[in-house]
Amino acid sequence: MSNGKIGHREMAVELEYELDEPPHKVWRAISVPEFREAWLPRKALADPEASSLVPEQEVRYRMRESEPPFLESVVTFRITPNATGGTSLRIIHELTDARFDRLTGTAANSNNLTLMLAA
Repeated sequence: MSNGKIGHREMAVELEYELDEPPHKVWRAISVPEFREAWLPRKALADPEASSLVPEQEVRYRMRESEPPFLESVVTFRITPNATGGTSLRIIHELTDARFDRLTGTAANSNNLTLMLAA
């Protein structure tokens, strides 16, 4: 397994991994509740059932934070076979909770926080 690459969208984090296991094994690990529970516990999910599913390609789960303000997000797992007989796994975690906009919105008086980088 490679360490993977990290990408960012506005309200999402994207991770890519190259796995040695074939796609059918990775699919079972992300889609069968008994296997998924080992690394993605039911308590982290807003709903233990997948919110959408494309067999052998993609599965999405709704998640909910365990601490206030209990924001909700969607995590998508996409798998594709790679050239070495293993699997390319892309994980996209998107914050979908509308309340997040209120928590990070611009101040009414335009007093934006100025960030400085240390050299």
